[in-house]
Amino acid sequence: MSKNTDWQISSPLQVIQQRAFLLAEIRSYFADKKVMEVETPVLSSASNTDLQIEVFNTQALVAHNKSSFLRTSPEFFHKRLLASGSGDIFELAKVFRLGESTRLHNPEFTLLEWYRLNFDMKHLMQEVVELIQLLRGQFGLNEMPVSVISYQELFSNHLNFDPFDVSDEHLSRLAQDAGYHGPLLSRTAALDFMFGVQIEPLLNDEVGYLIHDFPIEQAALAKPHQLYADRCLRFEFLWGGVELANGYQELTDADEQLRRFEDDNLNRKLMDKPVLPIDTRLIAAMANGLPECSGVALGIDRLLMCLLNKQSISEVMPFQASNS
Repeated sequence: MSKNTDWQISSPLQVIQQRAFLLAEIRSYFADKKVMEVETPVLSSASNTDLQIEVFNTQALVAHNKSSFLRTSPEFFHKRLLASGSGDIFELAKVFRLGESTRLHNPEFTLLEWYRLNFDMKHLMQEVVELIQLLRGQFGLNEMPVSVISYQELFSNHLNFDPFDVSDEHLSRLAQDAGYHGPLLSRTAALDFMFGVQIEPLLNDEVGYLIHDFPIEQAALAKPHQLYADRCLRFEFLWGGVELANGYQELTDADEQLRRFEDDNLNRKLMDKPVLPIDTRLIAAMANGLPECSGVALGIDRLLMCLLNKQSISEVMPFQASNS
């Protein structure tokens, strides 16, 4: 009889211990700042309508619904807590995204998500850097130099064009010149392709990059920029070419948020993707009064991968899609 070894974990026990240490340090950081830890549901009656994310669905939680959905983020529940008066909160949340299996993706992964009242985007960007620098120190790493750069500057500096002043046709040609072959890309998809294929490989692995002021088409749940109508108050933190964190100065306008969700579903229909149920409870919470705040989601598996200088999240996850 052949010996079955697929029961074995994917990462060494030492890495599991390092993961436990990382989670404990994160909890200690937020305890010192008096940010409350919360737990929110994994299953929801509504879904994330984002075109770039595919969701798992399963049997309905309640009889009058057709199905329920595994969360892709705890964000919607967090905002309902914020609207209920919770104050600053964080969660270490298991989340799920269908079909994502690469060196940086697993269908189930861990997000650290937190929200700070009366923080603007710049304050939250500073806190993200503060947390990562602290964790680097706890893992025996030196302080990392951080480059703060706008989305516009990043494209202008590395690719010599302005992403806010380029036609869809020219952008499509640029993507093809960069090696894209396939159906016509949307503006957002073309910019994402250029960013991933041409810009990320040029970034210094020893530098953290805080990229801010993304195109308004990529706003999702972020506020529009006060000065530039074509931009939003969104940022990302990259380390070694890996996106670790994605944050917003949060949109508080319920009508605008509903319009964005409806636009998502309209575009889903045009792209032959399933139309998904909008979270009307989130919209009601926002209408009741979502306080001014900023929030960010940070991938724990990717963070541990970077802290330990690994090349794949499979090296820091004992269980993943292939051995679950």
